Amino acid sequence: MRTDGDSWDIVTSVGLTALGVATFRALETLDPEPMIHDDFAAWFVEAAGEPHFQQILGEPASAGSGGLFGRFMGVRTRFFDEFFAAAWQQGVRQAVILASGLDARAYRLDWPAGMVVYEIDQPRVLEFKDGVLAEHGAVATADRRALAVDLRDDWPAALTTAGFDPGRPAAWSAEGLLPFLPGSAHDALFERIDGLSEPGSCMAADDFGRGMDQRHFDMEEKFFGPNPFGNLNVHDLWYDDARAEPGDWLSRHDWSVHRVSPFDLAATYGRPITDLPSDLPAELLDRLQQAAYISAEKHR
Repeated sequence: MRTDGDSWDIVTSVGLTALGVATFRALETLDPEPMIHDDFAAWFVEAAGEPHFQQILGEPASAGSGGLFGRFMGVRTRFFDEFFAAAWQQGVRQAVILASGLDARAYRLDWPAGMVVYEIDQPRVLEFKDGVLAEHGAVATADRRALAVDLRDDWPAALTTAGFDPGRPAAWSAEGLLPFLPGSAHDALFERIDGLSEPGSCMAADDFGRGMDQRHFDMEEKFFGPNPFGNLNVHDLWYDDARAEPGDWLSRHDWSVHRVSPFDLAATYGRPITDLPSDLPAELLDRLQQAAYISAEKHR
């Protein structure tokens, strides 16, 4: 369970979910027709030495690793990859990856000249990540600046100190982040992003709505197979207190918002999800269909 001011490394609490996501990015990369390419992800899984995810990486058929969750991770990763590509094609030259975890975009995307990529996450997560990348001699394709600061603290001060320019448009990502924030920090995140964003800035986030509870996770395991995170119940790490709805909040603050379903994106990427169980409860199907990826641009 979460507590105020809690912290973690890469094999505990929220950090372990980042390791799990990296595992499924590694598996997607190995697919004969992958939606993404992340050759760095397997390095992190191997270096962490966490038994459950090492087993999945070595035996993809185990732990339901070929199921719905794995495909959604491929879809999600490609969505954010394309978001950043669209931003730099519009001339944006600074990007902020909030709760960057084991995201290796600063190394694997073909950023344009002059691009600065800021990564914000917990100190021990970034320490692990930087150590693995250094061990492999990885070279960033952008000017990467990693900031070890908690998103519940004064991260805007750390960001501007590191060189972020609020007077220039920026691209922001909140991937797999929002449910892990208390409601107050969740809403403050959007207020801070808005305050730091020049017109022409853009943001992307995944929005799975509120109302997920243990009942939904139990149903998912029944219909989709074992928990991809092993013994970790991700629901225990989420907050379900009151908070603003991301798309509505952005719309009210002069951002143009576009929502797209993961199911629609999967079809667009040539990997349609057509094999849902025929006896899937309507309640769970409705929860899955409420999920959306959001992209938004601040009005010029």
